[in-house]
Amino acid sequence: MKLSYPLIAISALLFSCNGNNEKSDAYGNFEATEIIVSAETNGRILQFNVDEGQELHAGQQVGLIDTTDLYLKIEQLKAQKKAISTRAPGVEAQIEVQIQQKENLDVEKARLDKLFRDKAATQKQLDDITGAIDLVDRQIASIKTQQSGIVEEMEVVQKQIAVTREALNKCHIINPSDGTVLVKYTETGELALPGKSLYKLADLSQMELRVYVSGDQLPGIKIGKKVEVIIDKSNKTNQVLSGTVSWISQKAEFTPKIIQTKEERVNLVYAIKILVPNDGRIKISMPGEVNFKSK
Repeated sequence: MKLSYPLIAISALLFSCNGNNEKSDAYGNFEATEIIVSAETNGRILQFNVDEGQELHAGQQVGLIDTTDLYLKIEQLKAQKKAISTRAPGVEAQIEVQIQQKENLDVEKARLDKLFRDKAATQKQLDDITGAIDLVDRQIASIKTQQSGIVEEMEVVQKQIAVTREALNKCHIINPSDGTVLVKYTETGELALPGKSLYKLADLSQMELRVYVSGDQLPGIKIGKKVEVIIDKSNKTNQVLSGTVSWISQKAEFTPKIIQTKEERVNLVYAIKILVPNDGRIKISMPGEVNFKSK
């Protein structure tokens, strides 16, 4: 059966419209800032309430590492601090005794000074009382040194308690920011070590589309510019979203091989990022297109 020329023309026009042959201004893939949350101390994981795909909030406690050893260490340090503090009253009492003794010697020296002026006391008596006062002063200084040592010992123990309490706080696994759990690396009952990865987190509420543009396109692009972002809706149709240019690279680079043809790889381009609100349709690494004309 032969088709008439008008029918062929109409069919060709419809095919052209449905095929969406219009090229977008740039192409790329969606990204999200990923955070790997790691353990900050060692011990058995007693509790770990994290599942892949779970939404977490900043400051939310999601797990607990065994705190027994740290708790016992704090109790030991408290007992040590108490034992040190019991020495302080004895040292203070010694100082008071020496001070009283010095006051008595000062009174005696004043009496001898008067007698010496009346020639009723000898120089040796004055020298002896002066020497006795100097000895008491040295004894007081020595005891005060012991007192300072006690204070320093208590400060050292107090700092050790503070450090141990900080380590105890690190046993509580606290989620650092809002986001969705992408990967879970450990389970309850496993051993945690400082730096061991526990889970990977990313905020998927806003995604970044990284695309590359030529130097000719760059003058018409600025941070804050509203653009239209195109993603696949089905095999044959697209859907348009709204995005905002959030970052523009300050230096040119060669076109990434993964998104361009062989002929275009030799061109220098600039990377830009477009922030796109995500209602769940956009996934990490999903391809996207962008048109820079104002909507």
